[in-house]
Amino acid sequence: MLSAIRAPVSKHVFTQLRTASTQAQAQAQARAQKQKQKRAGDISDAFVSLSGQTFAPLGPEYADLKARLIRRHEGKVRSSWERLLKELREEIPLVIQLGSKAIPEIDFSDIDNAPDKFNSELRSRGVAVVRRVVPEQEALQWKEQLREYIRLNPQTKAFPPENPQVFELYWSRVQLLARGHANLLKTHRFLMSFWHSANPSAPISTQHPISYADRLRMRLPGDAKFALGPHVDGGSVERWDERGYGLGKVYDHVWSGQWEKFDPWEASCRLAVKSDLHQGVGSCSAFRMFQGWLSLSTTGPFEGTLLVNPLLKKATAYYLLRPFFSPKRGVEAGAQTTTTEAISNSADFLASDNWDMDLEPSSWLQGATPGHGQELSHLLHPHLKLQQSMIHTPVVNPGDYVAWHCDTIHAVDKTHGGKSDSSVLYIPACPLTEDNARYLAGQRENLIHGTPSPDFGGGVGESEHKGRIRVEDVEALVSDEASRAMGLKPWDSDAEGLTTGEREVLNRANKVLGFYD
Repeated sequence: MLSAIRAPVSKHVFTQLRTASTQAQAQAQARAQKQKQKRAGDISDAFVSLSGQTFAPLGPEYADLKARLIRRHEGKVRSSWERLLKELREEIPLVIQLGSKAIPEIDFSDIDNAPDKFNSELRSRGVAVVRRVVPEQEALQWKEQLREYIRLNPQTKAFPPENPQVFELYWSRVQLLARGHANLLKTHRFLMSFWHSANPSAPISTQHPISYADRLRMRLPGDAKFALGPHVDGGSVERWDERGYGLGKVYDHVWSGQWEKFDPWEASCRLAVKSDLHQGVGSCSAFRMFQGWLSLSTTGPFEGTLLVNPLLKKATAYYLLRPFFSPKRGVEAGAQTTTTEAISNSADFLASDNWDMDLEPSSWLQGATPGHGQELSHLLHPHLKLQQSMIHTPVVNPGDYVAWHCDTIHAVDKTHGGKSDSSVLYIPACPLTEDNARYLAGQRENLIHGTPSPDFGGGVGESEHKGRIRVEDVEALVSDEASRAMGLKPWDSDAEGLTTGEREVLNRANKVLGFYD
């Protein structure tokens, strides 16, 4: 119970939640024109490769930015690059040999007493499979209900439009049920507990996850359009920009030539991060500790599934440092890549002595384009050997959950070579922070009006869809805990056992969401 000495819950919040959804359809067209809403789009807008564009050098300001980042540390950065390449030469063959076995697995029933081996592997690899989070038959029923929702609403936006695979849906009954499922919320708390804060009083809680409304995928056998190669979400140029990840000094150890000291699991430094400086359609502005999806099908390698690069810390350091170095042999003067993959694979090309730090920083941030996700390729990032080090997730079944750290390089099969659908609900694990509470407030508005979640393409969305969930339906659909995660009920900031930081962020979130004046 909330303490009686606290200010009362603001009545206007509940009035809004009860009445606004009845006006949603009439208002949706007008709201779609508001500048704060992103333009309409689909998943192809988030990536240069899917939208048919090509990578190119950026403006001269990025050359200046790169020079500032490593100024007075050039020698140390050069030495750290040498050490990193040595580590990659040693570890990548081990990953290739392990294949899908490099990805740790745990059963949902075991997460209260996770084995040390699983814990250490997750910290090292940055990816995990949690089995049987949702009962298999329940997950299969959800898939059929989603198919019916799509059938009832043929106007649903999807990619590619001629053969839909990724649907711009956020407010179906199934998606709300899945995001609010008690087992999934518990799984998110478990996974986020692997993060820590250098500042023990940092206003963040991994024990109070927020609900992030994302899309769904139903990939069909033979599809080759949703061929999303190696990439990292959560911004691209922002990782180098002082106004992006630089606000939290997230990668400062990398810029100072001490990549080994970079801690990908430190959370407090990420609270100030701005990961979407350029308002890209599909660019993530919320802090997602883990991206993840809940499987609705049985899917294995080469069947339209996920691939990851399980070298979390080392791969991150590599794609951050790559723009500061150029090869001497194997490319034409001034070129950024070789002309063939064979050259890029050669020992001579990959040798440390073939790579010099640029005396004059270029404006290249390999694979990074403002307003799009960070993409990687063998030609742009040859030492990662992405053709081999991108590992398929093991066979997953309906109800299994796959999660990967927000810095992890991941991709999808170029072609779905299986015989049945590869279907997932995208559901990341997000901690409660003040900025995430602000995101949740905007997302709550989208729920009320049936429009796409704030990070995604705008437009009328599902405002006219038959069978979408209205805000007044949610309380009967999910638990109080799930309603809080969706921003529909206040958190109990007077609960026993809270840390100082948790209590602080619960109070801040309740205020941001309008539950206290």
